[in-house]
Amino acid sequence: MTTFHERWIIWRNRRLGDPAFQRWAAKFPLTRPVARRRARALFDIVAGFTYSQVAYAVIEVGLLPFVEGAKRSLAEVAAHTGLPPVGAERLLKAAIALDLIEAAGGGYLLGSAGAAMLGNPGVPEMIAHHRYLYADLADPVALLRGGAGLLAAYWPYSAASDERTAAYSALMAASQPMLAGQILDAYPLSGHKRLLDIGGGAGVFLRAAGARFPALRLTLFDLPAVAARLADPAIDAVGGSFVDDPLPAEADVISLVRVLHDHDDAVVAALLAKVHAVLPSGGTVLVAEPMAETPGAAPIGDAYFGMYLLAMGSGRPRSAVVLRAMLDVAGFSEVREHATAIPMLVRVLTATR
Repeated sequence: MTTFHERWIIWRNRRLGDPAFQRWAAKFPLTRPVARRRARALFDIVAGFTYSQVAYAVIEVGLLPFVEGAKRSLAEVAAHTGLPPVGAERLLKAAIALDLIEAAGGGYLLGSAGAAMLGNPGVPEMIAHHRYLYADLADPVALLRGGAGLLAAYWPYSAASDERTAAYSALMAASQPMLAGQILDAYPLSGHKRLLDIGGGAGVFLRAAGARFPALRLTLFDLPAVAARLADPAIDAVGGSFVDDPLPAEADVISLVRVLHDHDDAVVAALLAKVHAVLPSGGTVLVAEPMAETPGAAPIGDAYFGMYLLAMGSGRPRSAVVLRAMLDVAGFSEVREHATAIPMLVRVLTATR
């Protein structure tokens, strides 16, 4: 049976898809702003891949650092990037349209979005890394049918060369600092004695936690090839697989930062059960990652991460509701969410053993 709400959606869609209604809405003063916003949003969906490729080109040729703090001429940009003047000008105009670059007195400066991007080194690193994702999404239907691509080959770093492990660790380290600050603002660790960070990579989150809470003892657990690269006397680095090996004991808080969404449900359920088993009574698990169904950020969850993780070959975006249910099944209680500054990037849940 069709509900009233469903009938309204069908009626609305017929109106929105009617060319005569579209022309009327674009002319009528009260609906004109809405019509223009919808037209812009629709075109952004159509052109979004092109915008991403402009950002990739800007990063690839090193344009943003070159115009940071100094006005550059077209000739200087062309020489620095190795592009012909006509190509450099085309890239500059595209970057200006995206606020990555700003035109100023016949030259070019860093734009507001470009400044924000340089201020968070993880963003340029991720854009550069996206060359794998862009290649995989050249045929998204093949991906949805179960095909494997370049990104799936990139991520299994446990069996990869030192070069692959180093590239992975560098990417994670670059993208972690801002998230670490938001997580620790949302859930201060002052009441805990030892923090075990599972899948902690280069130890960025642990160092941030240690800087804020000097009395906190720190343990990292990651694959042997990753743990072996960590040379920090303040952190106990333990190599192992959380799928196959036991977790280190003695921590009263265990963090899973951007770990769960990288893995399928069976792996996540088993990991949460392991965490529950190793924590003492009253211990805390901290889950921090971008989540599906985040208000105002739905495209980040199911559109971006949904396709990214599909290309990666493992994991899926989960909502806070789904994660709460998985924590309940694992035996945890008192599941709480702690507000973060930018929830589209990271949300934080804690639960008690």
